[in-house]
Order: sequence, then C-alpha cells, then structure tokens
Amino acid sequence: MSDKMTLQVLANHARAAAENMAYTLHRTAHSAFVKETQDFTVMVMDRLGDTFAVPMELGATWYPGLTYGRAIEMIDDYCPGDVAFTNDPYSGHVATHAPDTHLWKPVFHEGEVVAWTGGHIHNTDMGGAVPASLSRSLTEIHQEGLRFPPMKLVNEGVFDAQILRIMETNVRKPNLNIGDIKALVGALNTGERKVQAMLARFGRDGFLSGVAALKDQAEAQAREILRAIPDGEYSFADYADEDSDFANPCRLNLTLRIRGDSAELDFTGSDPQLGSSLNVPSGGDPRHTILMVGVYYVLYTLNPQLLLNTGITRPFTCIAPEGTVLNPVAPAAVGMRSLTCARLRSVIFGAFSQAVPERMPAAPAGNNCIVNVMTHDERSGQKIIAAVNPVVGGGGGMPDRDGTNGSGADAAYLRNTPIEITETEVPVEFVKYGLARDTGGAGRWRGGLATEMAFRVFAPDTRITARNRDRSRFRPWGVLGGRAAGLAEMVINPGTPDARQMGSADTAILQPGDVLSLRSAGGGGRGNPMEREAWRVALDVRRGQVSEEAARAEYGVVLKAGEVDEAATAKLRAEARVHEGHFHYGPERDTFEAQWSEAAYTRLTDILTALPVQWRFFVKTEIFRRMEGRVGAEGVSAAFDETCARFPDIPQPQATAEAAE
Repeated sequence: MSDKMTLQVLANHARAAAENMAYTLHRTAHSAFVKETQDFTVMVMDRLGDTFAVPMELGATWYPGLTYGRAIEMIDDYCPGDVAFTNDPYSGHVATHAPDTHLWKPVFHEGEVVAWTGGHIHNTDMGGAVPASLSRSLTEIHQEGLRFPPMKLVNEGVFDAQILRIMETNVRKPNLNIGDIKALVGALNTGERKVQAMLARFGRDGFLSGVAALKDQAEAQAREILRAIPDGEYSFADYADEDSDFANPCRLNLTLRIRGDSAELDFTGSDPQLGSSLNVPSGGDPRHTILMVGVYYVLYTLNPQLLLNTGITRPFTCIAPEGTVLNPVAPAAVGMRSLTCARLRSVIFGAFSQAVPERMPAAPAGNNCIVNVMTHDERSGQKIIAAVNPVVGGGGGMPDRDGTNGSGADAAYLRNTPIEITETEVPVEFVKYGLARDTGGAGRWRGGLATEMAFRVFAPDTRITARNRDRSRFRPWGVLGGRAAGLAEMVINPGTPDARQMGSADTAILQPGDVLSLRSAGGGGRGNPMEREAWRVALDVRRGQVSEEAARAEYGVVLKAGEVDEAATAKLRAEARVHEGHFHYGPERDTFEAQWSEAAYTRLTDILTALPVQWRFFVKTEIFRRMEGRVGAEGVSAAFDETCARFPDIPQPQATAEAAE
C-alpha cells in the first residue's frame, strides 16, 4: 500500500478498531480495577503477533511495542473461534506478573490467519500468599498465585470449563476474574469483526501490506527523532526502595548510546536479581516492551504525532544481562515489577535529559501505589477484596509549564475512582483524599504535587496491600537548578500515640477504627526556583499548593497579607544560592552516594557478575551488611573479603570460570 492517504485511512480504521475493543471491555468488565481504574490493554496485531494498533483514550499505555509472537508459537492448530491465554511471566514473556492475564484470538481470512486481536486485564486476585497476589516481600514466583502457561481458553467458541474451574478454586474472588476475562473475550470478538471489515474494504493484500507499512512508518518516525539527538554516551542511575535491614536499595543503571538513527540501552551495572519481587521478567528480549516503556514516553514527548506500534522499537537494542533485576531467572518473584518499571522510566528519562535537556522534564514521582483491601462487609456478610484507589504522584516540571498534580508519567492512565463508588462497594470510610502541600520540587517550573489519601476500616483483621510503594527513601530528582521533590510515606493511625511509620513495607493488618494514611512522592522541579515569577508563587500559596514558609525558603518570595513584598523578595533572592549541576537529588541520595560511589558500584558489579546467579543477591546483601565505616571501591573489596572469610563456600571467580569451562 503506497498511497499515503489510503495508509492514513487504514491507520484510522485500525485505531478505531482498538478503541472499540477498549470500550467493549470497559463497559462490560466486572471489577472496579478494570471498569474504573482501567488497568487493561487491548491491541490489534499482525500475523507475527506484532502490535500495530492500540487505543489512545482508554487503558494502560505500556504496550504499543508488545509482540505476542513467542506465546503464539507455543500453541498448535489454531481454529476459528479459538482464544488462547497465559498469565505466566516465564512462558512466552508476554505476561509480566501473574495477575495480568493476556488473551489473544486469531483472525482468519479464507482459512489463513491474517491478524490477531489481544489484550490483558489485571485480575483482582490470582491466589498466592497475599490478597491481590502481590507484595514486595514475596521471594519466589510460586508465592504469587496460580499460573497458566500459554494454552487455549476457548475452543472454537466454547470456554474450557476445566480451566475456569481450576481458576475459580484457587483465587479469592472468582466472579470478578471470570467476569473480567469474559469481558475481554468480548472485546477480542469486537476487534475480530473490525479486522474483517478492514479486510473487506482494503482486500487481503492491501490490508497486509498496509499493516507492514504502518510499522515501517513508525520506525522511520523513531529514527528521525534519534537523528535529531546528538550522538553520544549518556549514563544515569536511580534507586528503588528495597526490603532489607541493611539499607540495601535496588539500583538500576543505564548507559544510553546514540549513534545516528539507532540507540542502545545498556543496563549492565544494574543490581542482580533480587530476593524480593521487584524483578522484571524481560526474558532477555532486546526490544521487550517492558524495558522500552520509558522510551515510548520520550519518543511521544518529542513527536506527539508518532504512530504507536512495534515499529518504534526497531531502532533500539536493550542489553539486560541474565541474572539481573531486569532479566531474572526463574523462579525469581516478579509481582512488583511495575515498581521497578517506574524507576526504569526515571532512569531512561535521566539519560535522555542529558542528551536533550531543553526538551525533557524533571523526574516524575516514580511511584503509583495501588491499594487493595481484604475485609469483611458487615452490611452484606460477605468477604470483600477490592482495589481502593491508585495513589499516584506528581509529574516532573516541564520545559514550559508546571508538572501535573497528582498524576505523572508513572501511571497517568490509572483513573481515579470516585470515593462514593469505593465506599459503596468496600466497607471503608475516607477521611482524606487530595493533594499534599509543599510536595512538588521547587523550580522555575514547579513539580506536580503528591496525592494523599487516608481511610478508616471497621472489621477486624482487615488486610491491606499497598503495592508499588516507593520513593520513601530517595527523592524524585530535579533538573537544571530545580529541586528534588518530597518523599512518599505510609502511616497507620497518624497523629495518635499509636502511629506507626511503615517505611517501605507494603502490607499491613488493620483493626476496627484504624486509619491508613498514604502519601505519594511529588514531581521534581525544573529550572532555578528563584526565576519563578513571584506572582506564580503567590498564586500557589493562595491555592494551598505551597506554604508561605516554603515560598520564602524555596523560592525567595516574601508575602505580607497574601501579597508579594517586592523589596524583601528581591533582597532574599539576591542572597540565594542556586544549585549547580544538571541534577538535584536531595540530601538522602547525596549521603548514600558519598559511600556508594560510581566506583563502588562498578566494583560490586564486577564481583557479582563473576558469581553464579543463585549467589549474587546473598553476596550483595552481605557486602552491604559490612560497609559500615567503609567507602568506595576499596570499601567494597574489603567487605567482600570479609564476606568470603565468613562464608568460605562462596565460589571464587577463578573456580567459577573453570566450572563454566
């Protein structure tokens, strides 16, 4: 299909097909997490299983570069009316944690598969050790719920009753799971009809060649963006909170190499696969969509007319060494991979911020906490498991405007559920829900404010899972003189003698009358805050977004009776010290990296890479345990020597190499 106008018409039809699929699912889903929060995807795929159309109005934004090819090939003999599915992160590498159930359906034309419709829903629960199946404290995939490798769920239009029965027996809310899955099957059927309509309009050959051309066009657009970025090597690292008694964060490291119209994302130097569930199951795919999400955001920022399909992944190659947090080996737990992916986006943004500083924002909050409640409803006598609401942080300050309040690049697709709906469906009482003052990073363009939420429970032994909690230790960074944002926190019974700070923990048991309070992080600031117009700061204060104290301390703006004191402001700003350097991380990260420098992490990586996978996290933790009073590469070497003396069974590098031979 060479006619540009006809190709655009096909692109419009394909997107409309995906939009219709999304509306079908949205309107027929059963769980609040799908029908309200919209944690789902749908897509139309070519014969190879490559995505060529996604909706723009509904659902998650993670998957425009997803390919189902490996999962499709694990099933033989597709027939009209079949629907296949999987939720196993280690089979086909389509699903990336057990609650995400992916379905795909072949579209036949004259006995030949010419396309696929597909998508996923996030199940409320898939069984496992904790309600909602996900917690950073889980240590292996077997604790994270029931898993199905790729298999047929629907055979020539008939659901497999045995599969549904197995699911119903092993999950906590089977009606929600089965209802959402059937809604997704309906969406796939809608997509199939729309593809058949495209085949009727464009013909088989025109449709197939047009789909290939759409992918080529997206690739060309991505390469054009890369050509406009200066060639070079840009390095950046960031951290996620990690469960450890020894201040042991999860570090992601990226070296971005741009050469002409192609780019390499080398994640060498990232932590070994973890003993918690923060691992990201990419399977080593050099263009896996879960590694590329931050790239999609960057590309779309630089060209909002970008076609979203697998073509945009072709100019990129990701390097994620096996046995690391971004390419774990089974049976590593992976349920909280979305937390790590939020940090992965921040790392990618940080690298591109150095390449095109004039176009990139400061760091978004980097956490999208999703709160699940399992409790007893005295009104109905039923056990309830439900997602209460996403608590999403602020966006980073932009090149020409403030960051978005309460919604940033981390999970802007997750919709707010009105508290009236939540209180109707879940026996909780909201006591606070809004934006948190003074949480956005100061800057010429202020970072977006954090979200804060608090609710009271009424039943004994109410179990809370607040997944994706992060940024309770290291702040979202500011850029170009902008300041880092406020930290996240979770507190039980705040402001009382019984108050409990939860740190990075994401599970809790509440008793009748207990209040759970959560706050996300804010977004980083961009640009010198002393250059922010004083009237903007005064407006922020009037709106309750910035306190008078912060206006003075962070922006050098003095207010009297709500009005700017021009003389006092000019004097205070003239005396202010401006942060130098591209990034501002905040005192917590500065203190940490005074001990754990780049050289220290390079030495740690060398040590861990030489070890078998099963030893790496253990040795890393033991080295951290022994770093008190030590700094830098020399300190790491000394801590490792001490660890080897304590544990003489640790394989030595030479012995490991000989065993490999």
